[in-house]
Amino acid sequence: MTDVLGVLVIARNGDRTEYYQDPRTYEGSYTESTALGAAESHQLGSFLRSTYMSPSSPSYISDMKTDLVDTHEVHVHAKAGGEGTVIFDSAIALLQGLFPPNPANKIVLANETTVVAPLGGYQYVPIETVEPGNDKSLEPWTDCPAFEQHISNVYSSSEFKATEKAAGPFFGAVRDYVFGRPTTLENSWNIYDYISTELSHNKTFAHRLPPTLVEQARGFANYHENALFSDKDVGGIGNLAGRTILHTILSSLQRIAFNGDPLQFLLIETSYHPFISLFHMLEMTKENPELGGIPNYASALAFELRRGPAPEDRDFVRIKFKNGTNGDFEIHHAFGHKTDIAATEFIYRIENYAITSQKQWAAACSSGLEDDWLHIGSKNAISSTVFAILAAVFLLGMFVLSKFVKSARAKAQNARIRLADDEVSQSDLPQSQYPNYGALSNVGPGIVPF
Repeated sequence: MTDVLGVLVIARNGDRTEYYQDPRTYEGSYTESTALGAAESHQLGSFLRSTYMSPSSPSYISDMKTDLVDTHEVHVHAKAGGEGTVIFDSAIALLQGLFPPNPANKIVLANETTVVAPLGGYQYVPIETVEPGNDKSLEPWTDCPAFEQHISNVYSSSEFKATEKAAGPFFGAVRDYVFGRPTTLENSWNIYDYISTELSHNKTFAHRLPPTLVEQARGFANYHENALFSDKDVGGIGNLAGRTILHTILSSLQRIAFNGDPLQFLLIETSYHPFISLFHMLEMTKENPELGGIPNYASALAFELRRGPAPEDRDFVRIKFKNGTNGDFEIHHAFGHKTDIAATEFIYRIENYAITSQKQWAAACSSGLEDDWLHIGSKNAISSTVFAILAAVFLLGMFVLSKFVKSARAKAQNARIRLADDEVSQSDLPQSQYPNYGALSNVGPGIVPF
């Protein structure tokens, strides 16, 4: 019996056609899947099956149904914004490898006829699409003024300008191979995406492209994306892609740890952006700086929840990363640890930076906010001060209102008609018979699920 209780896997989509992202807003263009992309994602699904659903694997999840999918144990989320169509297709292809057709996927009808699902028992696993208009957890950077300001700040920094100056020879050399596309460091993601796409799908282009040009293009694209999707402050706006997906990571680990919850495998199919932010937030780039680059197609980042060795009764988190279709999972450690980190410590050290609601996302993305405002939780001393001021203003308002109400009641008391018989004042009534004028209810907003 292995010690893996369950796993959350974040997977990047497979190969696709060219995908343009606006360098200033990161609004994306149309793109579509390729057969190569489907094959890459299917291969990743088969790899995950052999890792977590094979009894001979050291990471086997022993309590999980592996032949026919149990949709209570397996949940799938797919990003719908940006490359959404490609990401959804990649999720389908991955699930085909994770739960291949099985003749046991059948039903016996009332007339005793046996019907096997199409394609030899194809398994239809539900996929929950995450629409950015309703849920910003997988694409929080679009329509976010604070992130757009962060982009402008990066572009205007002295380091960025120095890097662009040093990259001048490359941009001069690549100009003849990108056919009118701007050859600037700001546009380096789009330059690399175009070159790598053509290199994979256009034989003529592949024969004309000089050696090392695609490697240089990737190097500058890695620098560009690493600068935009990271931040010196864990709770900074540059880590927005990691902060919004972090809520799903933490809540899923807690669900897996709870014996009463059947969840054991959660797949999040998404784009490359949150990988970079998470690697920075978990301090993995300190020992492995290359993790700050763009992950390859069909990469996977796994968070395994493991039972500690006897007599340890705690659960631990093991983090693994597989960069593309080649190779195996490599273990990486969070926060400078040299081994798996206790789940309680993992959650404690990072949970205050998770954005858990649309309201928190809107607050983080509001224009004109200083960096200190971007923290969520007790670490934000400035926010605490503001809340204290607002509370004082609220209490003052309630005091003034109470004085006004008392004055109005006194006037009404004096103006009413008095009867000839003795009257009973309210102060002589039992406490239980006092009129109930109501009380303020708890008007604090509840957590809005992503």
